Amino acid sequence: MSTSDPFDGTLAGGSRPALVLIDLMRAYFTEGSPLLLPSRDCLGSAARVLAAARRHGIPVVHTRVAYGADGVDGGLFLRKVPALRMLQGGGGPLGEFMPEVAPAEGEQVVVKQYPSAFFGTPLASSLRARGVDTVVIGGVSTSGCVRASALDALQHGFVPLVVREAVGDRTPETQEANLFDIQAKCGEVVGEATALAYLAEER
Repeated sequence: MSTSDPFDGTLAGGSRPALVLIDLMRAYFTEGSPLLLPSRDCLGSAARVLAAARRHGIPVVHTRVAYGADGVDGGLFLRKVPALRMLQGGGGPLGEFMPEVAPAEGEQVVVKQYPSAFFGTPLASSLRARGVDTVVIGGVSTSGCVRASALDALQHGFVPLVVREAVGDRTPETQEANLFDIQAKCGEVVGEATALAYLAEER
């Protein structure tokens, strides 16, 4: 029987990356919101990675969660996570992007209803149309939408690179457990410095 680690494979970023920032909305960073995360630390890192992507001409995609006024498009997910009902009808001010990572003119915004940025959205087809082979991922939350998006990226044939400092979750334990699983099974977890160097590579 082999004693080697069955989860020791690695994926290398390709030559045509895109940055995908997941759900960096006011709902997750505003006091009094039922979806409030305990830390804003990932925002600074995400903003630096975003600035680098723009500086080097890397395509950028932002995702946000929103539901119709009746919530029917949220299906069972809204029943399971009823706090998301605050985003019915767009969510008002809490449905807006945080200003430090708000989309610039011409950057794609994907509106989603479920954890994965790919499920029920045009993300995969738009990335393919751009010739993208790798997605650099930041956003929230690591255990939910980030992990689901990284897995779906892999399943759609894109190398997922999750930037450790640019993602956040509700507890350190949840954060680390999910980064461990992402690294083991569906992507590469990279530090911010590694991500910045990768985005700066000549192409």
